[in-house]
Amino acid sequence: MRKSSKVSLEEIPEFAKKIAKELKGGEVLGLVGTLGAGKTTFTKELGKLLGIKQIMPSPTYLLMNKYTARLNKKPLDFYHLDVYRLNSPQEFLDLGITEFWQKPTTLTVIEWADKVEKVLPKEARYIFFK
Repeated sequence: MRKSSKVSLEEIPEFAKKIAKELKGGEVLGLVGTLGAGKTTFTKELGKLLGIKQIMPSPTYLLMNKYTARLNKKPLDFYHLDVYRLNSPQEFLDLGITEFWQKPTTLTVIEWADKVEKVLPKEARYIFFK
C-alpha cells in the first residue's frame, strides 16, 4: 500500500514542515486535488522550507520547473511538475522524467499525480488536498 495523507488548505504550513523534516532525498510526492485545493500552495511552502528563494509558479504550461534547494545542508534538485495538460501516462514517460526521480539528490513533486499514477514508483507518497 502506498503511503498517503489528507490535507486541508489550513493545514498546509504545518504539514509542509512535517514533510520537510521527513525528507531524505529521492522522494516522489504525488499531489492530488481539485483546482484551488492547495497543491501549488503546498509545493511553494515546501520549497521555501528547503531554501528556495525564487518565486515558484505552477508549471501548468511548462510542465516542469527545476529549483536548487537544500536538504541537510546539501544541494537538492527540486523538480516541480504539473501534469494536468498531459493526455496519458505514456506522454509523461516520454518526457524522460524517470531519469531524475528517486535519486538521493532529488525531490520530485507532481501535481495532478492521479493522471499518471500507473507509472509512478511504488514508493511515491500521495498527498490528497481537500
